[in-house]
Amino acid sequence: MKIKIITLISILFLTSAYADMSDGDKKRTIECAGIYYSNSMIPQGELELEKIVHSFAAKKFLSSYLINEGVNEDDLNKELIKVVDERYGKPYEENITKECDSFIYKLISNSKDEIDKLIKSGIY
Repeated sequence: MKIKIITLISILFLTSAYADMSDGDKKRTIECAGIYYSNSMIPQGELELEKIVHSFAAKKFLSSYLINEGVNEDDLNKELIKVVDERYGKPYEENITKECDSFIYKLISNSKDEIDKLIKSGIY
């Protein structure tokens, strides 16, 4: 009986741990990737290099993550361009970027560490 209970709990845990992202989470993640992308285009004279590099790395991480989650790359690029078109030329918004950081770090386990690795690697 204990084996059946342990097996059932294990199955429930594994299926919940590897559940696909909801459509709402995907949409918000794409929006954040677009925000990071647009931030990365702000000239260094207008924004600290550290924030530009973080934005490059976060956009790269999220793009790869979303493609691995089944988002079509062409569709992803179209959605990213929509966000960039909407935000291009606007100043950096610290609060919106921090909201995206918080959302992504909470949604995707180890995302902060993975983004930090990209930053340190210089490959973004």
